[in-house]
Amino acid sequence: MQRQRLRFVASNVTCRGGEIDLVMSDRDGALVFVEVRARAQRHYGGAAASIGWQKRQRIVRAARHYLATRAATNRAPRDEPACRFDVVAFESGRLVWLRDAFRADEL
Repeated sequence: MQRQRLRFVASNVTCRGGEIDLVMSDRDGALVFVEVRARAQRHYGGAAASIGWQKRQRIVRAARHYLATRAATNRAPRDEPACRFDVVAFESGRLVWLRDAFRADEL
């Protein structure tokens, strides 16, 4: 991901009822919330398909908490940054990166 010019911001961000595996930022300053999944086999749709509606809700909830906490600790007023939700899946020994895998407004 760093080769794709994403910069590491945080990992294992948790809040009550949600967790984000990685928080990165892209070269435009957008925050990228990343869910990492692994599956040995592609049965039942593979790693990416294992992120159902409830899991996406928990990720979005944790992202909103992260943004609110970040805004509360920043002294300079700033607009909320652009955000996206990516999935990095390891399936049968292959890495699959799904950019913009889902949107918060779809839930």
